[in-house]
Amino acid sequence: MSSPTPTDLLGEIYAQWITELAKYPDLSVGLLRIIFDDWQRATAEPEDVTYKHTTIGGVPGILVTPRGSDASQMHIFMHGGGFALGSSSSHRKLAGHLAKACGTASFVADFRLAPEHKFPAQIEDGVSIYRALLDQGHRAEDITPVGDSAGGNLAISITMELPSLGLPLPGQVITMSPWLNMHNDGATITTNDATDFLIAREGLQANIERYIDGATEPTDPRANPLYADLTGFPRLYICAADTESLFDDSVRVNRLAADAGVDVTFSVGHGMQHVYPFLAGRHPRADTEIQLIAEWYRSGRGNAALVDSAASSTSQN
Repeated sequence: MSSPTPTDLLGEIYAQWITELAKYPDLSVGLLRIIFDDWQRATAEPEDVTYKHTTIGGVPGILVTPRGSDASQMHIFMHGGGFALGSSSSHRKLAGHLAKACGTASFVADFRLAPEHKFPAQIEDGVSIYRALLDQGHRAEDITPVGDSAGGNLAISITMELPSLGLPLPGQVITMSPWLNMHNDGATITTNDATDFLIAREGLQANIERYIDGATEPTDPRANPLYADLTGFPRLYICAADTESLFDDSVRVNRLAADAGVDVTFSVGHGMQHVYPFLAGRHPRADTEIQLIAEWYRSGRGNAALVDSAASSTSQN
């Protein structure tokens, strides 16, 4: 049986990466980082958005400011890339689309990367940004940790860390295709292998070793939120594609959050690829997802009508 063919630009990019990487299996992490900054190619440049390289809490990154946005409302955007790849450059346009739709600013963090900096350096950087924003006068309810893939893990883990530090919880958390399972045994890693053009078990394992090997265990809730007690966690948004290898992680954390009494919304992109909102400005389903997130964000702040019941279900067309 022939392999599926990518049906959108993101799938084409992923398939191209894998084809080229197979030719050079011994590429250094440094070269992989250069390649993965190409992630931004999937995203159209959002209009009326400015970018500024700066630091917050000692962490470098890009401050994303859409025209007319409320600068008191801030996303802390933790980028994906397996804790070892990705950057503010690869994710600034995605952050721009999301911030523009929500009417907020966004700081895309260049947090410390593995393997040079193992767990929990990445969480510590996120907490430093959060603490600095509070010190600058931002209210906790106006701060939103956001993350895709490994960054979705960090958005959750950062939030879980705050109570032990005596810091207030944020108003909400947004995750896109979060990678949570450090055991690398999710069911859809196998069942969706043919339909996910980027992620395979071997690549996940390499990033697990870069991130936590020698630093903690796969059962540590700060590294693997599937082992966390989410009681008292802020309202949570999850989106993921039902054809991606990490879909099981989203299914499980949605169930975990619901069982803990968390106000959780789970949106499914049928037939899409890992972190499909990367296609913002280029694909209608990605644009729909950005708007669903924005409606959910505003509804929780009392600034808009509740998200349509179809958008709040566990399945989106």
